[in-house]
Amino acid sequence: MLIDSKLLTGRVAVVTGASRGIGQAIALRLARAGATLVLAARTVSALAQVEETIRATDTEVLAIPTDLTNDQQVEMLISTTLARFSHIDMLVNNAGGGPPRAPIVKARLADWEWTLRLNLWAAMVLTKLVLPSMIARRSGTIVNICSLAGLTGKAGEAAYTAAKFALRGFSHSLFEEVRAHGIKVSVLYPGYVDTSLIPPNQQVDRSKMLRPDDVAEAVYNVAVASPNCCPLEVVLHPQYDPFK
Repeated sequence: MLIDSKLLTGRVAVVTGASRGIGQAIALRLARAGATLVLAARTVSALAQVEETIRATDTEVLAIPTDLTNDQQVEMLISTTLARFSHIDMLVNNAGGGPPRAPIVKARLADWEWTLRLNLWAAMVLTKLVLPSMIARRSGTIVNICSLAGLTGKAGEAAYTAAKFALRGFSHSLFEEVRAHGIKVSVLYPGYVDTSLIPPNQQVDRSKMLRPDDVAEAVYNVAVASPNCCPLEVVLHPQYDPFK
């Protein structure tokens, strides 16, 4: 049972990919805990719906439509947030995705570039932009939503897997740089999550998959963890195998 506490009151959290699925669930969970939310995603209408839902709970929220593969829009996301709230306490790099599966010899270079920009580059740039605010306050939390693809290779998903492996390495290096400033870094590896990103498949029992709320609760637990410890890596498996 989820506890409706307000342990994050006064904290400003930026969540990318917040218009649906895991990102939406994370935003709603942090809002319920009292955080001020900044929502980023490309789909304006869906983002506005999440913003309206959060605002209806009397929680302060700001939606900023953002294409995370565009450096200028990424910079605008953070500068707008700092202009409005003066600081950022939490960054959740959740946005991600990949092109249709294809062997390396048939992959399009444009798809590789887009995949690396969305899953890796955007998270790196956002992190660089929020760090000065966190270092100045000697506190902060950065959560990178990875994937089990960040732990093992998979045929047909070379660029996506490479991006997620790299995100893991970036997260570890980041932690070693910022731990002395009181900043927590965590990388989450969810297994199969029942979202629209996973197409219908008769071989998969979706009722056995993780739910977006499961990932959101893990992010919340990282945010409220003791400042004396850092859950650097969190692997989330469904209790039951969706393929059985």
